[in-house]
Amino acid sequence: MTESDSHRMPDRLGYVPLADAAASTYDKLGFRCGLEIHQQLATKRKLFCRCPAGSYQSEDDFDAQLVRHMRPTLSELGEYDGTALMEFKTRKNITYRIKGETACTYDIDDTPPFPLNRDALAIGIEIALLLDSSIVGELHITRKQYLDGSIPTGFQRTAIVGIEGEIPLANHPVRIIQLSIEEDSCREVSDIGHERIYRTDRLGMPLVEMVTYPDMRTPNEAAEAAQYLRFLARSTGKVNTGIGAARQDVNVSIEGGTRIEIKGVQHIRRIPELTHNEAFRQSALLGIREELLARVDDPNSWSLERLDIEMKDAFELRNVLNLSADAGLVAAKLPHFGGVLSRFTSPGRSFADELSDRLKVIACIEKPNMTTSDEATSLLSAKNWGAIGERLDAGPDDGLILIWGPDADLPTAVETIEERCGWAFIGVPNETRKAMPDGTTIFERVLPGPDRMYPDTDSAPIPIDEEMIEAARSKLPPLSIAQQLAQLREWNVPEDTHEFILRSNLYTILQDLVATSSLDPSFAGILVGQVLRHVWFTGGIREHRFLEIVDQVQSRRLAHDILKVLIPLAAEDPDASFETLLERARYEPHSQEEIAERIAELCSSPAPPTLSPDARRNWIMGQLRPSALGNVLLRTVASQAEEALR
Repeated sequence: MTESDSHRMPDRLGYVPLADAAASTYDKLGFRCGLEIHQQLATKRKLFCRCPAGSYQSEDDFDAQLVRHMRPTLSELGEYDGTALMEFKTRKNITYRIKGETACTYDIDDTPPFPLNRDALAIGIEIALLLDSSIVGELHITRKQYLDGSIPTGFQRTAIVGIEGEIPLANHPVRIIQLSIEEDSCREVSDIGHERIYRTDRLGMPLVEMVTYPDMRTPNEAAEAAQYLRFLARSTGKVNTGIGAARQDVNVSIEGGTRIEIKGVQHIRRIPELTHNEAFRQSALLGIREELLARVDDPNSWSLERLDIEMKDAFELRNVLNLSADAGLVAAKLPHFGGVLSRFTSPGRSFADELSDRLKVIACIEKPNMTTSDEATSLLSAKNWGAIGERLDAGPDDGLILIWGPDADLPTAVETIEERCGWAFIGVPNETRKAMPDGTTIFERVLPGPDRMYPDTDSAPIPIDEEMIEAARSKLPPLSIAQQLAQLREWNVPEDTHEFILRSNLYTILQDLVATSSLDPSFAGILVGQVLRHVWFTGGIREHRFLEIVDQVQSRRLAHDILKVLIPLAAEDPDASFETLLERARYEPHSQEEIAERIAELCSSPAPPTLSPDARRNWIMGQLRPSALGNVLLRTVASQAEEALR
């Protein structure tokens, strides 16, 4: 297929960079997004056993290893789950690294579950109430299949606590489907070839899952909703924070596409780019579908043609590809796929990556694992491709692919390529994808079927009465997240501080500061949202110490902007007296009259000839700052100096 032909391929909507996209862009795509937010709860024990929660081990710190293999079993309906079949094809060895103090026989399904952790349930009810959800009258524990090996039993125990609900966004509300309480999975150490390794320290920790309807219509709305849910959970003060304590699974679809689940998004700031690129990936796949249907009369009869390249024929190819002597080689003709393999799907990625990703996951062949005739900078020469094409009787409309890897994995690899190319005639296959640092996604596994949940016969139902609900309601924060945001705006607290204040659960400190001090609310917000943030990641400062310093500054009638200097000094030395802090800040008492005289003196003196007017003003403020700090507000001094210079 020629380059000019490929340019005539149908394109539902040409790729638009995130920075240039508008709401109308997503309207044209039919963009829809929903969230599944997982938040660990701050409890002492795990959810269904008495092992400690939150005690983590390093990668090489373990007492024993347990190896398991995943095998599919028939359901009660006599069917196999698609995810189970996919995992079985991988022939993975799943290794669990176990630390005695954080694991027990429950983790490997050798012991029935202990009674559910009631502290975790109480927190779950609180968060459900904050979502304005209806609390269930009876908690029914179910099993949700987890077939990637991240839970040794092959299932996760989970229970719905609240149903329906709503959160407000700037433009419209987002509906909540449900809130569940469930146990966390293992932490992955590595996944290379047929070996996948997990740590079990996180396994079984309590978490809540908040699930929304697909009500977000733009990527930024998805991030806004995720932030709101994050703030909401943290407002209880009873959830874990830090890397891995909260994870977002993002569901994206467009008109004509299907729901794609992007797993384990660690940072909310990455949601806009990830969802944007996924929407355009689906649009590109639908464009490919239209092109293929225009070329192929009967998609159901489509199949690839395989060519095993014998050792004696492969010498030149092995050298070009830098392959080991024991690597096998298979070529395949993909009828009518000429030009399709190089089609753009997302930034830096093409349809060929859709195939290569699956070879890595399903056939367990590490990348690089294939090359195609469509690549502009193919590893093979035109002569090489010509020879392969001749043996496969390939025409100009056909695509050629060369796959390499262990001989035992090549049959699965060919089957995987044929299956994925077959799905190209359908458009967007159901799958779970993994978020990558560059804002794109890669195939992770087939999306689980709808029947992955079933009752847990080891656990009795738990009644939730009005007394439990009212006990949880009495512990709710006095203001909702929406009310807190509205108050921050009313106080004119800078917008760029809102996220830190809410995610760090510092609103109550700010509220106390505004209520008990004479500080302007806007400055109080800067103090909490900017100054405290500066010291937060270097050890922080205790709340009582922070408020004590504010009280000392006010009782001595010092200009309050000295707090911007004193707070970081107090964080560096928590035991320093207030007098010591003033000394380290180089504070000296000066009257307003003395400072006014100094302003007049500096402003009337000849300016250094090398200074511009702006540089002169900065120089004057630099001279005035030591004597003004704590005595007169610096903005007042700057205004007086500006007036004197006129």
